[in-house]
Parts: sequence; C-alpha cells; structure tokens
Amino acid sequence: MAAEPGVLALFSMQDKSAPHKIYILEVYADQNAYQSHLQTAHFRRYKEGTGNMVKSLRLMDANPLLEVEFSKAHSRAFQEQNK
Repeated sequence: MAAEPGVLALFSMQDKSAPHKIYILEVYADQNAYQSHLQTAHFRRYKEGTGNMVKSLRLMDANPLLEVEFSKAHSRAFQEQNK
C-alpha cells in the first residue's frame, strides 16, 4: 500500500469453515486508483501466478456506510501488529 497512494485498505481473509476459500477486500480512493493498481508489475505477477488457482472472481463497486480516513500512521500500525 505504501507504493500505491490510492490504495486505502487491503485485507485478505480465509474462511474458517472452508480453508481453501480466500477472500480479498481492497479499498481504493477512486476508479483511477483502481485502474492504476491493475497496471502495476506486482499485480500482473499476482495474476500470472494465481491464474490457475482462482476459481471465481467477483468485483463489487460499493459505497461505504461509514467513511473512515485511513492514514499512513494507522496503516503502519496495523501492519506492525499483523507481522
């Protein structure tokens, strides 16, 4: 996220009842930030490396019910807690 200012949050989760299922929640500042993300080298490597593993993909365009500002300090604190 530090390399991409428009990425506000990124969470990956594993379904406890079905550990083979992984869910990824990504939050972008706007459509331009999302489109920029799709062009990054690390995203292209991810897509190439996981292409045969992804069984389904669903994209959602959603509005937040409660807007929370994600500052760099909060992001760093979260990353430190989850190492």
